[in-house]
Amino acid sequence: MAIPRPLPVAVPRHVAIIMDGNGRWAKARGLPIIEGHKQGITALRRCIDVCCRYGIDYLTVFGFSDDNWRRQQKDVDNLMDLLRSYLIDDKDWKKEGVRLRVIGERKRLGEDIARLIGMKEQETAEQTRLNLTIALSYSGRKDIMQAMEHLIRQKKTISEDNVRGVLWTSFMPDPDLLIRTSGEMRLSNFMLWQTAYSEFYFTDTLWPDFDEQAMEQALSSYAARHRRYGA
Repeated sequence: MAIPRPLPVAVPRHVAIIMDGNGRWAKARGLPIIEGHKQGITALRRCIDVCCRYGIDYLTVFGFSDDNWRRQQKDVDNLMDLLRSYLIDDKDWKKEGVRLRVIGERKRLGEDIARLIGMKEQETAEQTRLNLTIALSYSGRKDIMQAMEHLIRQKKTISEDNVRGVLWTSFMPDPDLLIRTSGEMRLSNFMLWQTAYSEFYFTDTLWPDFDEQAMEQALSSYAARHRRYGA
């Protein structure tokens, strides 16, 4: 295993990534869009490896948004097939000590995918090296809405602590660093509550080209910042 190069000062406990640019990567090479998504999985594996090497505790990635259901049905079907393959075939989680969780409206993904997710979550539940969370059929606004609805049903006070306790992300700390690839500079409805004080890092690199060096550059940028949390 590669020895991590030293980073200045601090490593984030929780990194969140909006993995953007798979389609543009494929189109630039005259390939079907699904080939970009396949290369995107390779990029995710690289980032998992970097997180494990540097001792990052949490990695949360935006895999499929609630808005993505509006894509052409063929593209959605291809993505669901790729997700099935990833859940069935990927052995890296257990080998690397990675615990998998999924947030979002998983029922919309279909019974077979929801069942596979549940199996992988159970199989990796004792892993402690890295907490990998994939947001699927996810919307930051819906996350907040379902939290409010839950509190209203339970007749609980709507406070920051109570809301935080019923968000889909209640098991994780807020992201310290949020990375977005492909040159876009917006949240796109991802973790709206949780990123209130996150440090943002934007790069023009398309997600399939986001390699170990690119990840280390993002971590170095974070380490050079002074976080004040509004103070």
